[in-house]
Amino acid sequence: MTRGKTINIYLPDGNPKGIKICDMPTSIAKAILIPRNKIKETQEIINLSKVGVYFLVSEKDEMDLAKVYIGEAEDLLKRIKQHDNQNEEYWNFAIVFLSSKDNLNKAHVKFLENYCYTQAKDYARCYIKNSVVPTQSNITAQDKDFMLDFFDELRILLGTLGYPIFEEPEKKSTFDIFYCKGKEADAMGSFTEEGFMIHNTSKANLTEVPSAGTWVINMRKKLIEEGMLKQEGNVLVFTKVVEFGSPSTAAAIVLGRRANGWTEWKNKEGKTIDEIKRKENK
Repeated sequence: MTRGKTINIYLPDGNPKGIKICDMPTSIAKAILIPRNKIKETQEIINLSKVGVYFLVSEKDEMDLAKVYIGEAEDLLKRIKQHDNQNEEYWNFAIVFLSSKDNLNKAHVKFLENYCYTQAKDYARCYIKNSVVPTQSNITAQDKDFMLDFFDELRILLGTLGYPIFEEPEKKSTFDIFYCKGKEADAMGSFTEEGFMIHNTSKANLTEVPSAGTWVINMRKKLIEEGMLKQEGNVLVFTKVVEFGSPSTAAAIVLGRRANGWTEWKNKEGKTIDEIKRKENK
């Protein structure tokens, strides 16, 4: 049985869009979300000249995916400032993780950086900006277990702050499955807490129609570049479960054109999402 978690989020300036300090009463992991324009203010609120890992993240795009860079540092504040001074345009927030007991060392965070990178690759719920794979440090079995426990806490806090990049997509039962078909397209999907999920092995039309629009073309291009869509014969196949912000965005990716997902996605009886939801509301 899954147990509930108590999460504390402190807003130092009372601004829900400002700095956030996030932790759990039973955890040593502490997360600090820092808007890029608040880096200077952060050093007056909390000491970040400590060992830890960090994530540079962007706003989410139409596919509900963010660009993410994963790093580690012996002085988190100094490293974040270096990134800021490099004029990297893609990130809007830094989320840093440190231990409330100050018991992390360089070997710990090197291991954690590599582990976070490989897990993010496997879950495929963000665009990873690292140009090279982080080197994994050699640590004892005891320290490895310590870091895996720390990662479990990090995963929960990161999701709470709006970036569930280490979370499995919500599983849905068969009666929640919807289908989208057209030309060669044959896709399955279902609602989730965050939007609409297309199942892996679903098939999308290979090419876009002339009137598809730049955003449809660019989004499909991103998915291909990230390896989430792969050409097999005369179709594009989803290699992973991919989550989108809405049924319409998901349908547009499958069909290669602008689409109303509320009428394109149908259950096995042929009823559209619109018909089903309208019935539920009545």
